[in-house]
Amino acid sequence: MKPEYYPRLIKPFILTAMADTPVVCLLGPRQVGKTTLAQQLEANRAYIDLDDFALLEAAKQDPAGFIRALPDRVTIDEVQRAPELMIAIKSAVDKDRRPGRFLLTSSANLLLLPGIQESLAGRVEILQLYPLSEREKQLGKNHFLEQLVTGQLIPQITGQQSVIEGIADAVCQGGYPEPLLRSATRARQWHWQYLHAMIERDVKDIANIRDEGELIRLIELLAHRTASLLNVTSLANELGVRRETTENYLRILERLFLIRRLPAWHKNQAKRLIKTPKIHLLDSGIVASLRGLTAEDWHQHSADFGGVLESFVVQQIICQASWLEAEFRFYHYRDKDNIEVDLVIESGRKIWGVEVKKSASIQSKDGVGLARLAVSVTKSAYWKQN
Repeated sequence: MKPEYYPRLIKPFILTAMADTPVVCLLGPRQVGKTTLAQQLEANRAYIDLDDFALLEAAKQDPAGFIRALPDRVTIDEVQRAPELMIAIKSAVDKDRRPGRFLLTSSANLLLLPGIQESLAGRVEILQLYPLSEREKQLGKNHFLEQLVTGQLIPQITGQQSVIEGIADAVCQGGYPEPLLRSATRARQWHWQYLHAMIERDVKDIANIRDEGELIRLIELLAHRTASLLNVTSLANELGVRRETTENYLRILERLFLIRRLPAWHKNQAKRLIKTPKIHLLDSGIVASLRGLTAEDWHQHSADFGGVLESFVVQQIICQASWLEAEFRFYHYRDKDNIEVDLVIESGRKIWGVEVKKSASIQSKDGVGLARLAVSVTKSAYWKQN
């Protein structure tokens, strides 16, 4: 039986931030559990939900008065709906810098919204809550990234590879809590309705668009291109819109945490490397629903799960990074010979490559990209100097 609430492994980091920082902001897509988690953090903390129209109007009409009237410690949910509050919060914090005064949640990436960064600079710690990871879903203890960076895990390929049970179900389910409680058919319906609700309700908070249908169509196109190099001109041609319009739509989807651009790894002297980013949808469940894929299709050669699996693995590892103190940067690697590595993890002076394969067996040729990456790192003057 699935739990009513899944433990969120970022919770200790939020509590730590609230103990020494006046403003803590929890970012993440709608429906990943931000509100539930925020309400679990501290008993008797005041709670303001800006999805409430009356409260939203009050916040917009008189931001300074709205903030002054709040209790000393307050959670403001969906703060992106009233960006006017940021200046008032800044003013309040400048007068009283006690830690934990404001806990903000936002379903739009405030760091990508104009003017917000300046208001929050130096006063806020920002943390991100992603859709549920497999470790959280399975209540597990394995932490691949932590074991990798601490040297507890030394990857090697020897002998027969073990079969990973349940991977098809995990990929098709994704990480949003609500669909996990539904049948596969009902989960697909939830994903579709979720996307339409996001476009119809949340986009207007962060941007003006001419056609909501074009944005939905773009998400569908990206679902079929997840884990591929981003070609904005091709997407624009398929949509029948200008390239600039498509770029604007992509920025909107990034702000709503629906897609991620994974930049290309390169150093200045690595001139043969492709520098185009890859595009990933964050949640594999949404991808599977948009493409009509089910767990039963996993072994069908006509069903292309390769890109979906790659996006799934990338998301799992980036999610794990949010539970570690170290700073991580993530890339993909591809050179002009089309030799590639799906995920490059960089932390300090160390680099790891991750290659994702949907295959029952692994061959020596599958490591060609990792070998090429190792050569590129070795030749890089940056790494030699540091």
